[in-house]
Amino acid sequence: MPTTINPVVHYRDPEKGARWLVDAFGFVLHQSHASPDGEVQYVETSLDGVPLGIGRTTEGSMFDLGPAAVYISYDDVDVMHERAVRAGVEILMPPTDQDYGSRDFVARDFDGNLWCFGTFTPSAGG
Repeated sequence: MPTTINPVVHYRDPEKGARWLVDAFGFVLHQSHASPDGEVQYVETSLDGVPLGIGRTTEGSMFDLGPAAVYISYDDVDVMHERAVRAGVEILMPPTDQDYGSRDFVARDFDGNLWCFGTFTPSAGG
């Protein structure tokens, strides 16, 4: 099996987090997983076929996490920024040309996570 990296961002309310990602950036919902009492614990989403898990922040556990920062390599940063603005997303940095050649913008969600979109694509080091 090839190695894959499957990031998970945690929210106090994973359903709300997943809906926010759909509205703000066009993520696609795939499946929700609930505990026996019906509380959603994990939501599978993706953006352009790239998976992102949405987990539940659980106070007092190892998943009592602070905000995360997610960088998404994306060709048309300005179009994604316009979508986010239309959805009422808090923008911390509008599309900005960086010294290293990327064009980036930064948004913050309702749980304090940072969502960075830019034209930079990191190398796999190979």
